[in-house]
Amino acid sequence: MQTTWRDPETEELILRDISLDEPWALLERFSTLVRLSGSDDEAAAVEYITERLSAWGVPYTVHHPTCLISLPGPATLRTLGENGREFRVKTFSFSPSTDGKEVEGDLVYVPGSQASDIGELFSAARRTDDVDLRGKVVITEGLGIAARGLDLERSGAIAAIFINPGERIHEGITTTAWGSPDLTSVGRVPPVPVLAINRPDGQALLQALRERPVRVAFSNQVETSWRPIPIIVAEIAGSQAADEFVLFHGHLDSWHVGIGDNATGDATLLEIARVFQRHRDRLKRTIRIAWWSGHSHGRYAGSTWYADTFAQDLSENCVAHINCDSPGCRWATEYRDVAWMAEAADLCQTAIRDVTGQESSGARPLRAGDCSFNNLGISTYFMLSSTMPEDLVREKGYYAVGGCGGNIAWHTEDDTMEIADRDNLLRDMRVYATVLLRTLNAPIYPLDYRATVREIEEHLRRYQAAAGDAFDFRPSLEAARNLGQALERFYEETEGLMDREVDDPVVRRANAAQRMLARFLVSVGYSRDGRFRQDPARGIPPLPELAPALELGQVEPGSDRYHLLRTDLTRGQNRLVWFLRQSARRLAGIVG
Repeated sequence: MQTTWRDPETEELILRDISLDEPWALLERFSTLVRLSGSDDEAAAVEYITERLSAWGVPYTVHHPTCLISLPGPATLRTLGENGREFRVKTFSFSPSTDGKEVEGDLVYVPGSQASDIGELFSAARRTDDVDLRGKVVITEGLGIAARGLDLERSGAIAAIFINPGERIHEGITTTAWGSPDLTSVGRVPPVPVLAINRPDGQALLQALRERPVRVAFSNQVETSWRPIPIIVAEIAGSQAADEFVLFHGHLDSWHVGIGDNATGDATLLEIARVFQRHRDRLKRTIRIAWWSGHSHGRYAGSTWYADTFAQDLSENCVAHINCDSPGCRWATEYRDVAWMAEAADLCQTAIRDVTGQESSGARPLRAGDCSFNNLGISTYFMLSSTMPEDLVREKGYYAVGGCGGNIAWHTEDDTMEIADRDNLLRDMRVYATVLLRTLNAPIYPLDYRATVREIEEHLRRYQAAAGDAFDFRPSLEAARNLGQALERFYEETEGLMDREVDDPVVRRANAAQRMLARFLVSVGYSRDGRFRQDPARGIPPLPELAPALELGQVEPGSDRYHLLRTDLTRGQNRLVWFLRQSARRLAGIVG
């Protein structure tokens, strides 16, 4: 199969050349730099990377787009009255600011919970409609990024305080606008200041609240403005189909010195650039390697700017994008729930097994990381890579975080050099190199869109079961079945092309067809806001335009909501059926 294609000689040559010398030197330098988006320290990091690229002769460009960036400043919280005390708190990117002036209010508790896994971490929601929050300061459990799941707009609350799960207070960002906002997304920010407190202090506040009314005074400062940020894009041209490229990327900015998130990723990108440049004659397609700013303080502003600015090139020529965030961290010895789209599952599992001898498991990519290319319809695999074993997580009493290999130093002052692990980093770099090489050099892209269609069919059947007789998904299921049959014929025919060169005209046509499939299937599977727009930074269900089926079976037939849902589903099904039928039609006669 094309998903298990490999070139043992080239892989052995390149994997043997990967070493820790340059990556570890980068980590040591970055351990002295607090790389806030657009800051002087980040500029020093750019200079470090570009000096190394220049020394190796790697072509690169540094862009400086102007993006909306939000840098949190100091925050305060104290209880008023007899025995009042001060508490250490943090505020967040894009939180409304009091400009350092204290605001008073009564504290009220809204029951919540800590996220049990990374998926819940990025999509948690809680109800507030049964509590009078007018003029109150809400306190609830969760990381500050959970503010996106708390409806403060209609509640009348004047602030929200999130109790973090442990001793640390994690930095974060609260806007749901993905990248710099446009006219549609400009209002996707919390309506009131958002603060975070650690668990011991949060529990102390809750205990006081159980005993008596508690009034607090709080303040915060947040600097939000349009400012230039740096983006480095290196490019190593392929020797045959140079216009086809794989985008390998990660974020440069950090909270504090951010060794595990994401200096280890920056080091991996740099080492891949060094080694692939040395062996560039072995690369059949082009690799672009990008370091984004604006990830932590602009909600993926850098990668979104790139998706906007180079949308046509990406749409025409990008084979796949591979994100690199938090590889090589302490205790991260397993590949569990690695993010990959269905079409890349076999490729990724095979590569991990070949490099490490380990089995791995995958998870649907979250609406998180720098996954800024879903709307364009570009397949992706990886965001996070290795992680801590579950039994070790339990033994240490750790909770779900969004990086650092599961280390709870994530987004805190503790994410320093001890979070990096030399052996794990070397292993993870070799995994990335292997996946990249196979994507760059396989005659037929090592992706299987039959798996994507099977996944679509599974979700359609689930939505049909939820909707019952209230909606008919048979047109979608029939179109998916027909596309599946067309794909069986397509991949059977392409099996005979695996010994041809990448620039063979028939191979090029077959690969163009796979890019077309991605543009349709990824777009409809992961977005609903259109090819050149960005969906909000919220949890995105599979086939999002058809997910309202989960609600349809629960509403009163004939009600206003019932008719709204049916209308929405009809339009969503039209889009899906059109994409599925167009995909099947365009596959006809590609190879034969």
